Amino acid sequence: MDLSNILAISGKPDLNELVSRTKNGAIVKNLVNGQKFPVFSSNSISQLSEIRMFTTDDEKPLEEIFESTYNLLEGKPTDFDPKKADSKELFDMLAKVLPNYDTDRVHASDAKKLFSWYNILLNAGKLTPTEEDKEAESAEAENIEKAAAPKPAAPKRTTAPKQAAPKATTQAKSAPKRTTTAKKAI
Repeated sequence: MDLSNILAISGKPDLNELVSRTKNGAIVKNLVNGQKFPVFSSNSISQLSEIRMFTTDDEKPLEEIFESTYNLLEGKPTDFDPKKADSKELFDMLAKVLPNYDTDRVHASDAKKLFSWYNILLNAGKLTPTEEDKEAESAEAENIEKAAAPKPAAPKRTTAPKQAAPKATTQAKSAPKRTTTAKKAI
């Protein structure tokens, strides 16, 4: 799951995916309705991969929270509407997903955003582990195994005999002849 291209833009209720960058902003695609639109550097834009939630120990990245929510709900959306749910229901679910969340610094609006973003990402197919993620994990495991294995000695290289360079000619080229037919000025 890679959330580096998923953006939260202030003033916009849904999440957006980065399509391309421009000179003074970006082109994004809404994950709910698929509409593309420009955003500018004057907008407040946050990458989901950089957002963290307060816990009693430290801060926890959203990617890990989404992953534990996905595992807890077995890849299904929440059974309640996060925008209409009361605070007790939101905090009960948050306690299941993130048991050590900081009760003083995490507000109901944060939990609402968390679960509504989870549902948006799940419907857009951004939370399911892709084949690339699985391949990357297996490639990483192979790299670890290769690093632990002793490396064979590199074979010695043999070089081909050098060929003689072509010899330079010593004759100077003559100046080109004048081919114009214009008359000389008087």
